[in-house]
Amino acid sequence: MTSKRILWVLVFIAIINSMGFGIIIPLLYPYGKKFGVTEHTIGLLTAAFSIAQFFATPVLGSLSDKYGRKPLLVFSLIGTAASFILFGLANSIFMLFAARILDGLTGGNISVAQAMVSDISSPKERAKNFGILGSAFGFGFVIGPAIGGLLSKFGMKVPFFFAAGIAILGVLLTWFFLKETNKNKGKKADGEYKFTFAALYTVLKKPVIGTAIFTGFLLTMAQFTMLIGFQTFSVDQLKLNPTQIGLFYGGFGISGILMQMLVPAIKKVISSQATILLISTLFCLGMMIVAGLATGFVLFAVGVGIYGLFNGLRNPMLNAIIADRIDDNERGQVMGLNQSYISIGQTLGPVGAGLVAAISVHSIFFLSSLFILIALLFSIRLIIKEKQS
Repeated sequence: MTSKRILWVLVFIAIINSMGFGIIIPLLYPYGKKFGVTEHTIGLLTAAFSIAQFFATPVLGSLSDKYGRKPLLVFSLIGTAASFILFGLANSIFMLFAARILDGLTGGNISVAQAMVSDISSPKERAKNFGILGSAFGFGFVIGPAIGGLLSKFGMKVPFFFAAGIAILGVLLTWFFLKETNKNKGKKADGEYKFTFAALYTVLKKPVIGTAIFTGFLLTMAQFTMLIGFQTFSVDQLKLNPTQIGLFYGGFGISGILMQMLVPAIKKVISSQATILLISTLFCLGMMIVAGLATGFVLFAVGVGIYGLFNGLRNPMLNAIIADRIDDNERGQVMGLNQSYISIGQTLGPVGAGLVAAISVHSIFFLSSLFILIALLFSIRLIIKEKQS
């Protein structure tokens, strides 16, 4: 199986996986209400997945270094399917939390897929291939909520069982059509594969990799802070209805996908991934300030739209920078550690947004701007460290 064929199988699996996840996200609150989920506990229910994933992904990544990517991807997808089934069969709030925690604990899908892309890509192709994979995940997230909304008309449980079926389809595709990409599995002594959570700290001490991971954490926190402001501003200030908000959010997602598809063309103009990251972060900062100053739809849409466009470059550039500097036999673990920091950024961003929302909805966008500004400084540091190495 050629590298291109493996990549496109991974792309299809990524679309299926993210589409299944996207299907259930808009339904968590309305479905959970009958079990006692409130506007206060929905944040905890959402965070339960990210917190479980924070601890699980580096362990799953390390296991993929030892046993191979394919079995760990199959395991992760089976866990996702089981969590959706548990959610559909839930009869209490405790089952809802158990389902989200199960999905988080087996949620190595993204990091293992990223490790597989890194396995099959040359340094010149990595940014392009990570952009393609990112586009696939983004496409699934964009169309998932729309599919979930349509299926919910046949019953609130239907989307969850459909999402489980989608995940099972991913299992079958992985098992029958995906070739193992980790040629170095099991080459280290057994003791060398042992994962300790101290690695969550020690990885940050690596000059380039640590700086890239922490920059990604800050930019993820900024994005998920912004998303709380996006929802609040759209409802309270712009008075948009759910359909209009869905279309608006879909446009935000599509803009990022389009930019990820342009990564090969951008790389021809600017070869340095760290420089591309710096430029995109600078644009994100400016547009987030614009969104924070907006009082009407047009200026807000311009700010959020251009932010979404340049934010789409974040993951392809950071993943390529990290992958270029990882030893083959620790690729899964480091990609898992990176995903851990992304997960905690997804949790802390909305928490911070909730705290400053008491000041005003505009303060949420300025908090996001602060995170991006700090990330900008680390992007400069990343260029310096990259040149030194």
